[in-house]
Amino acid sequence: MPMPSDALIVVLNCGSSSIKFAVFDAAAAPLPRVPLWNGKVQGIGGPSPDFGETGVAAHAVTLDPEHPHTAALGLILERIEARLAGRTVAAVVHRVVHGGGKYHAPTRVDAALIAELRDLIPLAPLHQPFPLKAMSLLLGRHPEVPQVACFDTGFHHDLPAVEQMLPLPREVGWDRGLRRYGFHGLSYEYMSHVLPERHGDLARGRTVVAHLGSGASLCAMRGLKSVATTMGFSALDGLMMGTRTGAIDPGAILYLMEIEKLSLEEVGHLLYHRSGLLGVSGISAEPRVLVRHEDDPGETGERARHALALYVRRIVREIGALVAVLGGLDLLVFTAGVGEHNDFIRERVCRDLAFLGIALDADANAANVPVLSSAYSRVRVAVEPTNEEWVAACHAQRLLRFAS
Repeated sequence: MPMPSDALIVVLNCGSSSIKFAVFDAAAAPLPRVPLWNGKVQGIGGPSPDFGETGVAAHAVTLDPEHPHTAALGLILERIEARLAGRTVAAVVHRVVHGGGKYHAPTRVDAALIAELRDLIPLAPLHQPFPLKAMSLLLGRHPEVPQVACFDTGFHHDLPAVEQMLPLPREVGWDRGLRRYGFHGLSYEYMSHVLPERHGDLARGRTVVAHLGSGASLCAMRGLKSVATTMGFSALDGLMMGTRTGAIDPGAILYLMEIEKLSLEEVGHLLYHRSGLLGVSGISAEPRVLVRHEDDPGETGERARHALALYVRRIVREIGALVAVLGGLDLLVFTAGVGEHNDFIRERVCRDLAFLGIALDADANAANVPVLSSAYSRVRVAVEPTNEEWVAACHAQRLLRFAS
């Protein structure tokens, strides 16, 4: 049934230190890809949280130190009500990182779903708890507003079985849900919509999308479907990230626990929060900060160089593996914060992939234009901003039948 013309869909992407939001017109068909309004509260739980919105510089805000996430969510809802006064929130949609083996399609939120998703927190401790907090809060305060959960594992649901399996005994692995799920699915799903619009049938061929942000993964796509991806059972797997290890020899974990006597909690904190670019460099989790230190004298410059070299090497190695699975490469796409804005990372990755016939246009790469490759490159290289919020809003619109 069509919704009133003033109805809104609010998309929430709740993380450990930030809540991003986007507001869409629920009655619009097709749903515009640019939201009516968006923004985020960041620095949640830290000493200097701030609020930023479309077209306005971020400004400091004060959050309840005892319940900062609850306060941040309340602040966002207050700003939405003030900014879009007189309009009705018809639905709230949440990005949920892990749906486990049961949930992959967009699903209406109720208390039972929240309880089941809570059991998956150990699989994604950096991400899973925070949308559940928001769901519970809204369910208590606004039970009349429907909520929808969209799962980052959903796009990879029909991966080939060989890509889902882990080399463990079946009774302790597959039968108990220990398998490779894949993540960043909303981002890759958006790519499946936008890439054929921009690149035509080329995008339906052998494509690798590099989602490089604070979390990072790659997805090999054929026919716009996921056929392999670098993140597996958890969001720790695959590429080296801002503060996460990516794939690491399990023997190193056993050594840390047995010989170095690190507790399970200490190992978890090390793998999720103290590793990756931050851990190797000892400086920052942000590539744009590290590149400014590469020429520093002494240990600082050396650690910055090592961190960036390892970061690029892991991306190159994993792209090579996915190209092997695909049997070649037609299109390489960079997306997310690092992928979209760090031309020097793209240049270094593509330089090391020159054996595939990849050649960048330096001016195009510096300008972040949609096609980065030169005219004689055998592989097209592109940059494409992701739009996970629009994908989530579309799912909610279809699930709840808001549009005519």
